[in-house]
Parts: sequence; structure tokens; C-alpha cells
Amino acid sequence: MKDLLKLRSSLAEEIENILNAQVKIEAHSSALYLAMSAWCDDQGLDNSSKFFAKQSDEEREHMLKLFNYINDRGGRAISPEITNIPVDFESFRGVFEQTLEQEMFVTEQFNNMADKCMKAKDYVTFNFLQWFLSEQVEEEYVARRILELFDVIGEEGTGRWEIDKHLVKVAYDGE
Repeated sequence: MKDLLKLRSSLAEEIENILNAQVKIEAHSSALYLAMSAWCDDQGLDNSSKFFAKQSDEEREHMLKLFNYINDRGGRAISPEITNIPVDFESFRGVFEQTLEQEMFVTEQFNNMADKCMKAKDYVTFNFLQWFLSEQVEEEYVARRILELFDVIGEEGTGRWEIDKHLVKVAYDGE
């Protein structure tokens, strides 16, 4: 019994570390999307501003889901320091290109974590990560479809306004 009291966590140190690293990535994504929301608002792109504000909230929820999981497993979740968030962006299209790049990076990180969990035989955490992997399919899909609006509509003339108007209709239907 006394040996069990010494165990502070059922997470291996490596798994706890990669989960905390992902907490920081999710916090960074949240802050980045909030900055994009502000930039879009400044550009008069109201729907895009709301889209990125919602994305920021979702990333914070993802961060907290990971944070709470670490604590629930007896680990020590670390509140991340977030720095180097841009306040200005080169272009409307560039904001969505950066969004897709960010989501693809996040997918890669979750795949790497799932791989490490399998190798460590931490099937509980592997199972926990499945929700995030499914979520990433939606995140990448939506970013890709919004980028397609730029190709179909174009940004010239009223194009930016049309893209901003139509992006609210982009949704992932797959399950």
C-alpha cells in the first residue's frame, strides 16, 4: 500500500511532457486565432472575425481538455506562457493559409502523440487522443474549403466581401 502512495501519476513522464507541450500548442492556436479575429475586424470582415473568435474559443477548450486530463491522471498540468503572437497579417487569404498550416501542424502533433502512446502502451491516453484526431479532420476540412472560396470567388472588387459572406456556410458533414 505504501508504494501506491508514492505514485503521483499513472502517466509516464514522457507522455505527461508531450501532453503539456500540446497544451501550449493549443493555447498558442487560441491566441493566434484571437489575433486573426481582431485583424479581420479591423479589415471590416465581420464574419471572418466571428469565425476566428469562435476558433479561438474552441482551441482554448481543447487546451483545457488536455490540461484537465493531465491533472485527472495524477500528472501536473502546466499553464503555458504564450509569446510572439502577430497583430498584423499580410492578406486576407494569408490568414486562412496560416490557419490551414496551423491545423495541419496540430494534426501532426496529435499523430505523433498517438504513436508515442502506442509505443509506451498507454492505451488510456491513446483512446483519449482519438477525439482530437477526429476533430482535426473537421478543422482541416473547413480551412481547405474556405481557401477554395478564394479560388472560386477571387478577392478583386467585392470578392473579399463575398468570401466573408460565404465562409459562414462552410461546414463539415462527415462523420
